[in-house]
Amino acid sequence: MNKDLVVNVSDSDITIALLEEKKLVELHKEQNNAHFLVGDIYLGKVKKIMPGLNAAFVDVGYVKDAFLHYFDLGPQFLTLNKLVKEVVAGKKEIGFSKIRLEKDTEKDGKIEDVLTVGQPILVQIAKEPISTKGPRVSAEVSIAYRNMVLIPFNNKISISQKIRSGEEKKRLRNLITSILPRNFGVIVRTAGEGKKVATLNSEIDAAMQRWQECLQKLRGAAAPCLVVTEISRTSAILRDLLSGSFNSVHINDKPLYEEVKGYIATIAPEKTQIVHLYTSDVPIFEHFGLIKSIKSGFGRIVSVKNGIYLVIEHTEALHVIDVNSGVRATKGSEDQEAVALDVNMQAAEEIARQLRLRDMGGIIVVDFIDLYQSANRRTLFLKMIELMQDDRAKHTILPLSKFGLMQITRQRVRPEMKVRTMEQCPCCNGSGKVGPSLLFDQQIEAKLVYFITEKQVKKITLTVHPYVAAYLRKGFVSQITKWNIKHKCRIHLIASQECSYLEARFYNETGEELE
Repeated sequence: MNKDLVVNVSDSDITIALLEEKKLVELHKEQNNAHFLVGDIYLGKVKKIMPGLNAAFVDVGYVKDAFLHYFDLGPQFLTLNKLVKEVVAGKKEIGFSKIRLEKDTEKDGKIEDVLTVGQPILVQIAKEPISTKGPRVSAEVSIAYRNMVLIPFNNKISISQKIRSGEEKKRLRNLITSILPRNFGVIVRTAGEGKKVATLNSEIDAAMQRWQECLQKLRGAAAPCLVVTEISRTSAILRDLLSGSFNSVHINDKPLYEEVKGYIATIAPEKTQIVHLYTSDVPIFEHFGLIKSIKSGFGRIVSVKNGIYLVIEHTEALHVIDVNSGVRATKGSEDQEAVALDVNMQAAEEIARQLRLRDMGGIIVVDFIDLYQSANRRTLFLKMIELMQDDRAKHTILPLSKFGLMQITRQRVRPEMKVRTMEQCPCCNGSGKVGPSLLFDQQIEAKLVYFITEKQVKKITLTVHPYVAAYLRKGFVSQITKWNIKHKCRIHLIASQECSYLEARFYNETGEELE
């Protein structure tokens, strides 16, 4: 399967679009000042013990305290906690080979027997803050790389369940056993299948170095503070998805381009040529036709094909998806059962895409069109399992109930992706009335004069709707050329579908929007 990554960098955020066979399947938006991302390691402070929940609330610097359950402490929490206390206190660093492991925490123990209010604790973000809730954290920290995950004080070697070959599992287990340092555990990821010892050994060395850096930053640290930050969302997606079928990565920002290219050079040197720097004046998402895909994919009603459409409703507790056949899907057919199965199968494909695209988590209830034959219901159930095999989020799918409902649970580690598809008209500001379009070019010129004379801007990028751009470019001597000569400035015109019909945006030479 061909995969392409398109990265749009703006002043405020980074938007990452993943395409499979030229179709948008995932969209990630990361604020440039984003904090508390999954994988970040913090030195926190226990704020409150909740015996009834067998959990504690930990201050990691967020407005809401992080939630830590007893089951997320990890079996070797006592060893890790002892090491953290000694390092924070500035005591001499102990070599890992000399550390004496404490006994494992009891599986059915109580959190008040392990934690005390005010104590420092090393935790890792397991789930980002969602809605009114703070982040969820785990005290069993890990350091992830492309082929493996290193876990201090774990002493276990686990192999991804997606690696089917028993012979390959045995090879990887023996290989890791021969190179793994004492008092460390490893999870071999699916990407590690077939990898040679040199590749895995280099990743273990890099993970060990990162763990040592974590300990160095703990020396004299005061909780709460960030100790180790996860790599950027772009690099994390590349780490998880980069494979032989990954076609290209397009980035419109040179610093990020250099970062990603350098990252790929470390994990897959033979693939550095897939990274491309996008330099055209046309917005990168518009060039790849993604704006239309985003606007059409995030509405309440999502069209499939042949008249089939989905109605998607979101609540605090769950998500509901209703499958509708439409008129064209059923017209002229006598076998209603066959038609219903066909409609459901087409809808299932779009539903699997929507779950990834919107990153919908928690409970999802799908109301398919009723199927009366058990064989057809099972066919639909197996099809849904097949379609969601590429979904990296942990999920569980239940067979259709007697009411025709399919229940899906999907892991939620960050807020659901939302895109506003209904916008207030920038021309009328919601009033329903606009000025005469005949005078629109005069209004643009008036603003240009203001920026040129009052703001002393001599190079202006003007972004307008394609229809307006065509009007301004027409003629042997275009309107833009006339303005350049008349006002002794340099105006660069860009046509963009992001602008409404009577909307104009002005930018200076550094890309900052002029107001």
